[in-house]
Amino acid sequence: MTDSPEKKPRPERPVRKPLDRDPRPPHPGAIAPAQGRFLDPATAIVVDGVVPRPTVYVGPRLLVSKSVDVAAAVEVLRYVAEPLGWSVEPEDEDPRTVNLKFGYVPLRLGVASNRATIAPDAWTLLQQTRAQFGVSAVKGVSLDHLVVPAIDSDPMHDSSPMHDSSPMHDSSPMHDSSPMHDSSPASDARGSRAIATYLQIGSGGRQPIAYVGSAPRRRQDQAIKGRRPVVAVLDTGCGEHPWLDGVVTTTVTLDGVTIGYSDATSVSPEDEGDQSGPLDGSIDPISGHGTFIAGLIRQRCPDADILAWRVVPSDGPIVESDLVATLAQIAELARRHRAGEPGGHPIDVLSLSMGYYHETPEDALFDPTMYAILEELARAGVVVVCSAGNDATSRPSFPAAFGRWADDGGPIPFDPTIAPILSVGASNPNGTDALFSNAGPWVRSYGPGAAVMSTMPAFRGGYEPVARTRAFGRVREAIDPDDFRGGFAVWSGTSFSAPVLAGTVAAGLVGALEPVDDVSDPQSAVDLAWEVVTSTTGLARS
Repeated sequence: MTDSPEKKPRPERPVRKPLDRDPRPPHPGAIAPAQGRFLDPATAIVVDGVVPRPTVYVGPRLLVSKSVDVAAAVEVLRYVAEPLGWSVEPEDEDPRTVNLKFGYVPLRLGVASNRATIAPDAWTLLQQTRAQFGVSAVKGVSLDHLVVPAIDSDPMHDSSPMHDSSPMHDSSPMHDSSPMHDSSPASDARGSRAIATYLQIGSGGRQPIAYVGSAPRRRQDQAIKGRRPVVAVLDTGCGEHPWLDGVVTTTVTLDGVTIGYSDATSVSPEDEGDQSGPLDGSIDPISGHGTFIAGLIRQRCPDADILAWRVVPSDGPIVESDLVATLAQIAELARRHRAGEPGGHPIDVLSLSMGYYHETPEDALFDPTMYAILEELARAGVVVVCSAGNDATSRPSFPAAFGRWADDGGPIPFDPTIAPILSVGASNPNGTDALFSNAGPWVRSYGPGAAVMSTMPAFRGGYEPVARTRAFGRVREAIDPDDFRGGFAVWSGTSFSAPVLAGTVAAGLVGALEPVDDVSDPQSAVDLAWEVVTSTTGLARS
């Protein structure tokens, strides 16, 4: 080894197009629980002429893919860390992936001596190692990114410590109207008054409504040719609701091991709406998210069975390693089913309403571990539907940007031999594109995502009606803005475009799937997936 890095001139910073804008830096309090740090391109170390883009990551942790030589990666990282006074210690692999094909070995960075002058930092160590030994020396080593539901709950989006972490998921009628509030377009020169209208109650912000119709009609098993399509949802879980009883299953495991989080590890955001933030009774920004998503699938395809797993907390970000571990479990379920092995479960569509922005998606530093898992799912005939995000930017968000780009310019070459990975943006009720939706050549489809109606757990938050009185022995009051005991709500975000499209694809599969006791071969499943996707979205396989 040599500790003499090659001297290279620092490249000029490229000019970003307005549509390709980067999110605002996060407030430290928004990412502190996950030991999150913001990668600032203005101060970040540059290697091989690559200028990183902003992202949020776990500061003292690196991830090493199981697909590479973990011991060799640790050795070179320790060599570089030693002069900095840092230690590099492998931790136990997530027990959920120990016996699976995909997974990470986490590396914990610490202070090894009193010579350390700065806190251990994953990006600094990774770039120093690349500078000294080249990109290939740490191939398969990556940051542990913070992944957020529907993107706009992204901690990069807001700089106010008092701000609700999700401006697209806020139930407060006072949220947008306050000139003292950080998200107010009047107080933020970089904000958009037009986009802010989606936050307001009555314009698409989360609010209770009264639904007076019947539940979507679900046919009996014997009335359907073949088995029912299965739509899997990885989100905040799913709460109780009359529409979802007997339709949603939350107990599917892999070899008895819980997929995602369990009630034993934390309280479900679908059971308890207020788990984080001040003791004010305000419903958390993502509470009810998974129930709302399940209700959209139920409306779009009443005959589908739904699997719901919980990996997202009530206040937003999760770490990438947690998401990867859970996706690896789901991929193994689908693979075993398609191979006819014990312990599998049929999955036809996977709906993902979350994402992150990678710092180097266009070059050799990009780690495609998550894509490898989605590819495994797609080879088993699973259509993966991903929300594009709500930041009104063309910057690619992952995993949505793993799909085929319109110009075939994405980081992953298009593979027509596997089922499609679909990115979906949000449209308004009139069919136009929602202003908050991300866009670009990587967003290939659009679906209802602004002011959509669906199911909600029976939450009752801390707000009160603005007026209440009694007359003729009856209570009279204004609408309680966070009383969801009626069971239904309106909400906005590309989070909801994904399950709408997932349900649409599932509806196309009804009557075309194999019998319950049979299993189609992978190629037949992929061919059927493409046939349905082409007919429902217009996206062609060739």
